[in-house]
Amino acid sequence: MFCVCLQSVNSVRFAVVLLGIFGCTLMLSSATQVGLSDKVLVFPFETDFSFVALIPQKEMALRAFTLCMRVATELPEERQIILFAYRTADYDELNVWREKDGRISFYLSGDGAFFHLPPLTTFRTSLCLTWESHTGLAAFWVEGKRSIYQVYKPGHTIRPKGTVLLGQDPDKHLGALEAVQSFVGEVTDLNMWDFVLSRSMIQAWHYGHKVPKGNIFDWATLEYELNGSVMVVDDD
Repeated sequence: MFCVCLQSVNSVRFAVVLLGIFGCTLMLSSATQVGLSDKVLVFPFETDFSFVALIPQKEMALRAFTLCMRVATELPEERQIILFAYRTADYDELNVWREKDGRISFYLSGDGAFFHLPPLTTFRTSLCLTWESHTGLAAFWVEGKRSIYQVYKPGHTIRPKGTVLLGQDPDKHLGALEAVQSFVGEVTDLNMWDFVLSRSMIQAWHYGHKVPKGNIFDWATLEYELNGSVMVVDDD
């Protein structure tokens, strides 16, 4: 059995409790850290316990968003990979995946939207996702180029008071992690806004130009907690 408990001491604190056949081990996360400018998160190998918990700058009650990151992996295409997971007590509010057939997908509390995109590889990919509730228009952006629009979940609202993880997919609120879905590779420059960035702004972000700071997550001032084997290294 595997469960994870959530604690609150001043700000958010996480504790991972591993219960096994042969006993019980308590693994406490590191303290909250701030800022990842010129840094890369490295997930070196497949586990069911390594992840990074991200602390948003504002409540994630969202009717629109832009999520951007730069990502690299050598996992084979037939291997499902979680790229971003936001879950409340009862719902996967926003999950981004590479599916077993190589498509990139995202899910808002139910069935997902699936896109045929260039494959993720050992070379860093600039990946953004935009969605807004009024029309339901959703698209991925790869290297500054937009996919076809899909209409997905018009009228939907993403619920607040959940937990954001990189590296793992919690099948319940902070629990039931699976190694075969874990992320292995590198993530950097993750930013998130509570509105849809324009084409010019997404392209500017892709090329490393100055854009408005993410008001949910800003890589330079990001509050985060490392768990397990995740490493922070210089982006050289």
